[in-house]
Amino acid sequence: MAEVIGYYGTGRRKTAVARVYLRPGEGKVKVNGKEYESLNDYFKNPAWTKHAIEPLEVTNTLGKFDLVIRVNGGGLSGQSGAVRLGIARALLQYDQKLRPVLKKYKMLTRDPREVERKKYGLKKARRAPQFSKR
Repeated sequence: MAEVIGYYGTGRRKTAVARVYLRPGEGKVKVNGKEYESLNDYFKNPAWTKHAIEPLEVTNTLGKFDLVIRVNGGGLSGQSGAVRLGIARALLQYDQKLRPVLKKYKMLTRDPREVERKKYGLKKARRAPQFSKR
């Protein structure tokens, strides 16, 4: 059996984790085992789709790879960010010369923002109960 050439990248954002495999091809997209025409069919919101495929756009590799993505956790917005980082890291495996371009657009940095935990005595993380003077 011939070995399939592929490039792998893991991306995380909030609680979402994406495992992205890039394989030379014509731009097919497979998310969680299901074929899609484009990422727009999975993410629904065009802004999330654009955010996710941005690494392919800035490196002019859109349509050169088939995407196989396993993503779980979080919501669609977080998953979009996770896929973006995963694609960027996989592109680095493909070609290290893309690093300056990806770095310029800050695509290799994991977004550290997480949901702040709720504290006791408060309604939410920072929201205090309404104060009544009398």
